[in-house]
Amino acid sequence: QVQLVESGGGLVQSGGSLRLSCAASGSILSINAMGWYRQAPGKQREWVAGITSGGSTNYEDSVKGRFTISRDNAKNTVYLQMSSLKPEDTAVYYCYVDHPLWPFRSWGQGTQVTVSS
Repeated sequence: QVQLVESGGGLVQSGGSLRLSCAASGSILSINAMGWYRQAPGKQREWVAGITSGGSTNYEDSVKGRFTISRDNAKNTVYLQMSSLKPEDTAVYYCYVDHPLWPFRSWGQGTQVTVSS
């Protein structure tokens, strides 16, 4: 099994920054894509950003230019640097890791990000 531990959430004022981290451990043979989703109250979970094993990145349109995803393969860790935060970024953020073992995608426990206006 692959376990993911997230950290870095919290309360920040509008325009502020936060950095989320997600470290993978356990039966890791290899890690493919890594990324983040978020879920705001009363809304469906939405994809935020992803990064391939080769370092290619993609972002949801509303976070482009404000969020940066990166990974440290030696540490099996993915990061999400969030800047110019807005109240609409308030959500629980979940990291994910794609790997060769069933269930092929593992999830973090979620970390709360709250942006006050």
